[in-house]
Amino acid sequence: MKYICSQCGKAIPVTTRKSKCDCGGLWKLDYKPPKFDLSLIDRDTWSLFRYRAFMPIFDEHWREVTLGEGMTPVIEFDENVLLKMEYYMPTLSFKDRGAAVLMAHCKSIGVDSVVQDSSGNAGNSVAAYCAKTGITCEIFVPEGTSQKKIHMIESHKARVNIVSGSRDHCADVCRAKVESEGMYYANHVYNPFFYQGTKTYIYEVFEQLHRIPQNIFVPLGNGTLFIGIVKALEELMDSGIIEKFPNIIAVQSECCDPFAKAMRIGSKHPAIVTPSPTMAEGIAIGIPMRGDEILEYTYKYHIKIITAPENQIMEARMALAAKGIYCEHTTAATYAAYMKYCELNGKTTDCLLPMCGAGLKSDH
Repeated sequence: MKYICSQCGKAIPVTTRKSKCDCGGLWKLDYKPPKFDLSLIDRDTWSLFRYRAFMPIFDEHWREVTLGEGMTPVIEFDENVLLKMEYYMPTLSFKDRGAAVLMAHCKSIGVDSVVQDSSGNAGNSVAAYCAKTGITCEIFVPEGTSQKKIHMIESHKARVNIVSGSRDHCADVCRAKVESEGMYYANHVYNPFFYQGTKTYIYEVFEQLHRIPQNIFVPLGNGTLFIGIVKALEELMDSGIIEKFPNIIAVQSECCDPFAKAMRIGSKHPAIVTPSPTMAEGIAIGIPMRGDEILEYTYKYHIKIITAPENQIMEARMALAAKGIYCEHTTAATYAAYMKYCELNGKTTDCLLPMCGAGLKSDH
């Protein structure tokens, strides 16, 4: 198993501490799992590592890493909408899926200190799993990040650096430290092991429902969950579990929509945008580093992109809360986008939406 550069094709062992190729390209993982089969699931393991037969997990370090992440329920919200309750995770966010697998990899190759940049949720997940495994951790967050998220990160004994400016600038500052000090970049965008965790979202849906819903809504900023979902669906296709892709609707903020704008003109590259303030901070990514890869998937599988109306995010959040679902603003944006999609396309049934983050994390 090796990393393959997405630009020049260079192969390198996954034991490397380099966050990207010398040419600047991001790593892809040269890994092909066996055909998906429910009989290969370890049903005695109550975490996403029950699927380790289909993941690049080749030793037992996952046992000291796991916090019981995954196995989130799918509930019926109404006759048209199913919700997968991703904020039932240890750090109240779906990012625990990727962080658990990435930290298991770090333990396997002997990493003892990491840095990460985040709008809050991914940093909190990495900090928690570092705390579990004894890995030193430093997190960079942009100004305006929810204080509750920052307090959670600090509670895990991680060092927090609050960076003035945009989310993209925060990432630049963190990456500069990675380059100048040779730190291990435990990043949910750069490191492909993270997507090997987020793909278990689809594994679980199939195990729980014995099918894949017709319409899958997914928030799209850096593409952490988006890429995982596409990879898992490709695996189910290759295994003969499903015959075709479901209708995937990716959700961007109308205040930060580089993919939506790119698709309008058929571009293979994300549009250059200037993000404006949005409550959907988790998807406010103006410069998505895997943008070309995400657009390649989008065109290949005829994925739709819709923008969440900023002035309907609070309305959506209240509608969810009125039925017992208390989620953060970015998560509510996905429901707002679903409602907009129905306005544009009529009643849409058999929809699956992820409830990615808990509301208490974003009361600000």
